[in-house]
Amino acid sequence: MTLASLTDVLGPARAAGRGVGAFNVIQIEHAQALAGAAGDAGLPVVLQISQNAVRYHGALAPILAATRAIAEAAPTPCVLHLDHVTDADLVRQGLALGVTSVMYDGSALPYEQNVRCTAELTRECHAAGVSLEAELGEVGGKDGTHAPGVRTDPEQAARFVAATGVDALAVAVGSEHAMTQRTARLDLDLIAALADAVSVPLVLHGSSGVPDETLVAAVAAGMTKVNIATHLNTVFTAALREHLAAHPEQVDTRRYLAPARAAVRVETARLLRLLAGHPEPTRSGPSAVPRR
Repeated sequence: MTLASLTDVLGPARAAGRGVGAFNVIQIEHAQALAGAAGDAGLPVVLQISQNAVRYHGALAPILAATRAIAEAAPTPCVLHLDHVTDADLVRQGLALGVTSVMYDGSALPYEQNVRCTAELTRECHAAGVSLEAELGEVGGKDGTHAPGVRTDPEQAARFVAATGVDALAVAVGSEHAMTQRTARLDLDLIAALADAVSVPLVLHGSSGVPDETLVAAVAAGMTKVNIATHLNTVFTAALREHLAAHPEQVDTRRYLAPARAAVRVETARLLRLLAGHPEPTRSGPSAVPRR
């Protein structure tokens, strides 16, 4: 399957009122699990490599090359996405290495500076045929820092999208990054107001802390791209610990990484179906891209 841009995937989903799952790639096992889950569900997926993951690996090229190879072999559309980038040089590295989507995070900057930097990078990404997602209203929880109470203003969001030309907008509506308990409460009325105010798909960051029923309600209110990372790390780690507890003698990493990868694949497929409004398994294949 040809790699997809973020716009390719989010446009039809937004028009149909469906959500698209976006999940973080940290190791190659994550990329395999996520692409496999997309095939199982018959739905597109966003494979995200964050700036923190790049820092962990020491460089973007190796993990991106592995993820790209896995995505290109997947039976359903995969977006190769560079996530939460604050370093403009890393954005340009990603463009040179073939990403199909970038999330530039200027949310911690003063508003005018965020607009200026985002608009410049949007032009560069569009020139390369790459989608750009931005953030307005800082979502708490990154790097262990939580900032509850921050919310994105719909009128400012409309001005921001018009001024920058971005393809998707991450907004602050009550979620936080790195939550291990699914207790977050979203402002569904604000999501609806934002969806009415802006012309591009909305993105929910920090969705690991959001219960299933609230994720469904958020999509119904107007959210399109839903980012989930910590929850899948919890699933991965639990399966790994369970396997090692049952087999303490094992030292071959393949033996305990395989069940962890399998557990993430199952949960990712479930989440993809949930967000797309297909709680039961769907037939896989390119035709499963959400349409009207």
